[in-house]
Amino acid sequence: MAATRQKLIDGALAAIRSHGIAGASARTIAAAAGVNQALVFYHFGTVDALLAEACRSATATRVAAYRDRFAEVGSLRELLDLGRALHEQERSAGNVAVLAQLLAGAQTDPALAESTAAALGLWTAEIETVLRRLLRDSPVAPVADPAGLARAISAAFIGLELFEGVDPAGAHDAFDALERLAVLLEVVEDLGPLARRTLRGRLRPHT
Repeated sequence: MAATRQKLIDGALAAIRSHGIAGASARTIAAAAGVNQALVFYHFGTVDALLAEACRSATATRVAAYRDRFAEVGSLRELLDLGRALHEQERSAGNVAVLAQLLAGAQTDPALAESTAAALGLWTAEIETVLRRLLRDSPVAPVADPAGLARAISAAFIGLELFEGVDPAGAHDAFDALERLAVLLEVVEDLGPLARRTLRGRLRPHT
């Protein structure tokens, strides 16, 4: 039973890669999974429910695979390096193409939008955990918003992943710009005690 459900989930992802979100039907999913299409409805009720589950479960699996690497990140530059490596691996696996299709479908399908947002939230939660750890003792801590920054980083990487499909050189330049920003933040981290106190004082919110 569980094996058939997993076949259908894998088949849904394969159908999205091959046919796009509009072409992911019970027929194309079942063909990719190598099962009878009636099993789509037996196990999930609707194609939309299957697509939503495929989105959630596939993302949870990918996030779990990277969790130890997130835990080892020791600087913002290392976080960016991991993001670039993750991007390359996900693109090679075809997962960036799946994400693009899910985002497109989510624009007109509230159920798919909910599951896609929940899936992206798994990545954002990992990034936020890293940022809270890295920024806890940083001079910019008084104005840092790890939760908001994590969402901004997630949105930026999603945008770059999609942007690369139409302008690879531009996406490469954007990644380089983010790396230079990480270097700038490292310079701030390396300030001496006096400069750090001064910076903290200037950045501390005034009431």
